[in-house]
Amino acid sequence: MRITAPSHDAGVDLGTVDLADHDFYAAGDPHPVWAHMRRHAPVHRSTLPDGRSFWSVTRYHDVDAVLRDHTRFTSSRGTLLSVLGGTDPAGNKMMAASDPPVHTALRKPMSKVLSHRALQPHNPQIRRVVHRMLAPLLDGGVWDVAAAGSGFPMAFTGTLMGLPEEDWAQLARLTTTAVAPQDADYRRSEGHGTLAAAHHELFAYFSGQVRRRRRDPGDDLVGFLVEMEADGRKLRHDEIVYNCYSLLLGANVTTPHAVAATVLALIENPREWDRWRADPPLTPTAVEEGLRWSSPANHFMRYATRDMVLHGQRIQEGEAVVAWLGSANRDEDVFADPYRFDITRSPNRHVAFGFGPHYCIGAPLARIALAALFHVLVTAVERFTVAGPVEHLASNFVAGIKSLPLTARLSPEAGRAIEAAVAEDGPVVV
Repeated sequence: MRITAPSHDAGVDLGTVDLADHDFYAAGDPHPVWAHMRRHAPVHRSTLPDGRSFWSVTRYHDVDAVLRDHTRFTSSRGTLLSVLGGTDPAGNKMMAASDPPVHTALRKPMSKVLSHRALQPHNPQIRRVVHRMLAPLLDGGVWDVAAAGSGFPMAFTGTLMGLPEEDWAQLARLTTTAVAPQDADYRRSEGHGTLAAAHHELFAYFSGQVRRRRRDPGDDLVGFLVEMEADGRKLRHDEIVYNCYSLLLGANVTTPHAVAATVLALIENPREWDRWRADPPLTPTAVEEGLRWSSPANHFMRYATRDMVLHGQRIQEGEAVVAWLGSANRDEDVFADPYRFDITRSPNRHVAFGFGPHYCIGAPLARIALAALFHVLVTAVERFTVAGPVEHLASNFVAGIKSLPLTARLSPEAGRAIEAAVAEDGPVVV
């Protein structure tokens, strides 16, 4: 998805815009549309050609309200536009598709094993993954950061979940297919066939993993879910499968795109790259700006549980409401000069990980991984250069870059460090 700074009056005709269209995010630019909506139509109803409809909220505080208040906006009927108008079979089974108290009972035990403190021991492994990911830069050739990044989270999430390394590449592809079924590089058939096939393969895979853990429990995240109790009972087989799917999907389809979009922003803003290289301790705030800038999770959907009025618009019980995170993270009333990439931005209360009860449970892992990656990048790479066309993912959920070919000039010391790390650990299989 392109990230631009729209003019004050972009001349947007909302009657011609389809925010649910996957291709719009591959070839179009939603930012002028969102800017227009924040100014003139902060709560807007869209009707699709097939008759389904949804309300959009685009201002920061409205997105906050929708995502924070589960009593007025439920997650149990589905949280993505891909299930608009239907019933999500994972409702009240998967943490992401449930409301308190079900959501709380699932989240509380999982949050302990996915906390920042619990994940700290994995830092050395993540650094090794980063070094192996950067190994292609050693020969001075073209390196596609988006393609390389697509396997980045799988290399440590797969280990956390105890998934065989030989499965990682296929799992990374399947999770991307699940959020971009209309993208030409992932589409297998017309209609909903691609999405259904990806879901079937992922659910079947995790079903097999759960059965194996029941026979031979492991000290990993899947094994933890098998033994975990929620509200005084162990999870059913389908609940474990749904939550395995959700955890892997959340890691695989967001972190890679934060990487690629942040690198592209740094190429387009070389002064920020130079500032960061001159002061590597800026990494924590720079990572937060990269998350705000990229907003890899593009939207979350809720359903209204009662009639209400928002900004003069009457939303009826049962209607879908879509909160656009990418728009909220450019709200001029919250972020000063929001279309400026600023690695020292403060405050920076972005919503890249959502709000409220459904704040991303994987946020600590994402922050650890991104900090490790960019710490190596800013100390290793003197300059990046774009070496080919940038290709964007066709997805209304993930603001993704699927190809960003680069060349890079490495510092001599960094090159030797990467060579040593790769020689010690071998190439990563992603």
